[in-house]
Amino acid sequence: MSETPIEAPTNWPQRSAAGLWNRIKDFSGLSGEATYLWPRWIVLRAVGAVYIFVFLNVIQEAKALIGPDGILPAASLFEHLQKLFPGSIEPLFRAPSLLWISSGEGMITALGWLGMVAAVATVLNLWPRMALFGCWLIFLSFVTVFGVFSPTVIDPLMLETALLCIPFAPKGLRPGLGISSPPLPIATFMVRWLVFRVMFESGMSKFLSGDPHWRDLTAMNVMYETAPFPTFMAFVDHQMPYVYHLWEIFLTCFAELVGPILAIFCGRRGRWIAIVAWFMLQSGIQLTANFGWLNFAAIGVILLLLDDQMLISLAKRLRLDRLQNYLASTAIQQPQPVRKLWKLWLLRSALWTHFVLAIYAFILWMTLGAVDFSEDKNRPLRYAFTDFKIVTPFTPYATFLNERLGVEFMGSNDGGVTWRAYQYPHLPQKEDQIVGHVAPRYMRFQAAAQIIGSVEEMTPTFPLIALKLLQENPLIIDLFAANPFPQSSPTMIRMRRFKMEYNDWATYRKTGNYWTKRYLDDYAPMIYIDLEGRVKQASSALESIRVQAAMGNPSAQTFLGSLYLVGRDVAPSVSEAKKWFMVAAEQNYAPAWYQLGLLFSGNATGRAEPNEAAQWFRLSAEQGWPDAQYQLARLYEQGTGVNQDLATAVDWYRRAAMQGQLDAQFMLGVSYYDGQGVPRDLIEGLAWFMVAADTGDSAAAQNQAALEVEAGQAGTRTARNRSLVLKKQIKPPAR
Repeated sequence: MSETPIEAPTNWPQRSAAGLWNRIKDFSGLSGEATYLWPRWIVLRAVGAVYIFVFLNVIQEAKALIGPDGILPAASLFEHLQKLFPGSIEPLFRAPSLLWISSGEGMITALGWLGMVAAVATVLNLWPRMALFGCWLIFLSFVTVFGVFSPTVIDPLMLETALLCIPFAPKGLRPGLGISSPPLPIATFMVRWLVFRVMFESGMSKFLSGDPHWRDLTAMNVMYETAPFPTFMAFVDHQMPYVYHLWEIFLTCFAELVGPILAIFCGRRGRWIAIVAWFMLQSGIQLTANFGWLNFAAIGVILLLLDDQMLISLAKRLRLDRLQNYLASTAIQQPQPVRKLWKLWLLRSALWTHFVLAIYAFILWMTLGAVDFSEDKNRPLRYAFTDFKIVTPFTPYATFLNERLGVEFMGSNDGGVTWRAYQYPHLPQKEDQIVGHVAPRYMRFQAAAQIIGSVEEMTPTFPLIALKLLQENPLIIDLFAANPFPQSSPTMIRMRRFKMEYNDWATYRKTGNYWTKRYLDDYAPMIYIDLEGRVKQASSALESIRVQAAMGNPSAQTFLGSLYLVGRDVAPSVSEAKKWFMVAAEQNYAPAWYQLGLLFSGNATGRAEPNEAAQWFRLSAEQGWPDAQYQLARLYEQGTGVNQDLATAVDWYRRAAMQGQLDAQFMLGVSYYDGQGVPRDLIEGLAWFMVAADTGDSAAAQNQAALEVEAGQAGTRTARNRSLVLKKQIKPPAR
C-alpha cells in the first residue's frame, strides 16, 4: 500500500505562509530539526555565574540593608504586614520570603551562603534544576524585603530567568550535557519568549514612556552623565559629536526592536544578526554605564537564540574541525522521554499561564494601570507579578533624568565648624573622581543612593542612614569608603544635595577634573545629638542653625544674630542679635566683630555709637575681613569714631579691594581720580573702575565710560592692562 505524499503549496501566498510558519516554529523550538544541548549548557553556566555575583552582593550588604541593625530591617516589614492583616496568611503572600522564619543576622548570612552554594552548583552542573530553584527562592527572599534597595529591572530579570530555566534544565544530579533529558519544546519556547520580551519590551518601553530624550533623539546626551557608575569610557562617549550619538540610538533601536523580529521571522541568519547587534549594544552599555550584572545577564540570555546546529556551522566557518566534530558527535537528536501526562499537563499549564501574565504585565505597565482590574478580583495576578516577581515588564533606560543629582552625608564633631564627607566607594563624589570597571559586581546601596538622591521628593531613607551614621553603626559605616571620624564621634550629620556635570575636554586637560560639582541645598534637616545626649532631627533649617549655635559654632551664632537683626524667620530683636554676636566675638570670630560694628553704627537701631563701631570694625579688619576693612576705611574718610585720615582710609580701601570687595574697588577708583589720600592718578583710578565694572558694578561702569573719554585711547589701553594685572593680584578670602 503506497502512501500519498502531502502536496507542497503551489501558489505564492501559500508558500509564504508556510515558510513564515516554519520560521516561527523554528524560533519556538517546535520544528523538531534543531537540538539545544550546548546552548542550554552554556546559558545555564552563565546564569549560575551571574548568581554568584548576586549572592556575593547579598553576603556583603544584606545585613546592613535589612538586618536587625540595618537601614530597613526586614522584621519591621513583617510586623507591619501582620498588623495590616491580623490572623491571616496574607502577609506570607504579600512578602514571600524565607526570612519569615528568622530575620536575624545569622539567618541572613546563612541564606546568603546557601544561595552562593546553589549558584556554584549551577555553574558546576550539579542537580541544576534544584540549584536553580534554590537560586530563585533564596534571592526572592531577599528581593522581597530589599524595598528601595531593589531596582525594578535588574533583580526581576534574574528571578524570572532562574524560574524559566528550571524546566529548561536537564534533570538529574550530574546530567552532563543532558543528552537523555533534552528540553521540552514548551520549555524551549518559554526561554526564547523570555529573550524576545527582554529585547522587544526594552525597545518599546523607550518610545511608549513618553520620555522627551528618546522622542527628541537626545537620550545619549544625558545617559552617560546620569548613569549610576560612569566609567572613563562614559566620559569619552559623552564628549562625542551628536552624529555619533545618533548612531548609538540607531543601534539601540535595531538591537531591541528589529533584532527580535529578525530572530523570529528570518531563521538562523536572522538570529545571528540579532545576537551580534544585542552583544554590541549590551557591551557598550556595560563598558560605560557599569550597571552591575544587568548587561552580563542580558548577554547570557541572548545565547538562548542559539541551537547546536548554529554552533556546529560556526565552528565549520571558523575551520575549527576538531570542535566541529566534537559538537556534532555530542549534540545528538534524542527522542523525548515518556513523561506522565499529568506532569506534562501541569507544566504546560504553568508555562502558558506565565506567557499570558507576561503580556498582561507589559500592557499594565504600558497603560499605567488603566486596564487593571479591581484589587480583590486581580489579587492572584498581583501575587504572581508583584509579590512573587514571576513576571515583570523589562523597561531598562525607558526614561532619563535631566541632570545628575546626589546626596552627600557630612558629619561634624565641633558644632558644624568643620564638616567631613562620607565618601561613597564608587559613586562620583569628587570632581576628579572617575569610576573603575566594577561590573558585574552590583553596588546595591550606592545604586539606590544615586536613584533616591535624584528624586526631588524627600524619602525617609536618607535620614535613616544619617541616624545610623550618627550612632556609629559599623555595618552602615562599612558601606562607605572610610570612616571620616576614626577617633572622635560625630555629633551631627547633615545631608547635602549636590549636582555633578561633566566637564569638556579643555577643562579636563586644564584641571584634571572630570566633573564640576555644585552644592544645591540640604536634602533634609540635619540629625544631631543634643547636649543631653539624645538623638534628634532638626525640624527646620532654622533649628539646625540654633543647634549649631548652641554647640559653640561661631559662624552659626553670627548667622543667627543676623536673622534676629533683620527679623528673618524670627521676630526681630536687637538684644538677641547682640547676644549671639557677642558670643561669637568671644571666640575671636572676625565676621561677628564686623556684625557688631554694623550694630553700633546705628543702621538697625537708629542710635549710633561710632567709637564702639570703629573698635569692632578695627578688630575684624585686622583679622583680614574685607567688609570690615571697607567700613573702617569709610570711618577714616569721614572722621567718624576715629580721627579723619584720608591716607589711612585709602590703605584700608586697598586691602579690601585686593580681596575682591566691590565697594572698596569703586572707592579706590574715586580716591585716585580725586587725589584724596593719594596723588591724583587718572590711569590708576580708571583701572580700578574697570575692575569693579567687570565684576558687575553699574556705577563703576558709568565712571569708566566717562574716564575713558578723558584718558584717550592710549590712556585707556594702559588702564586696561593695569586692570588685568590687578585682577591677577586680587585674592578673595576663604569664606
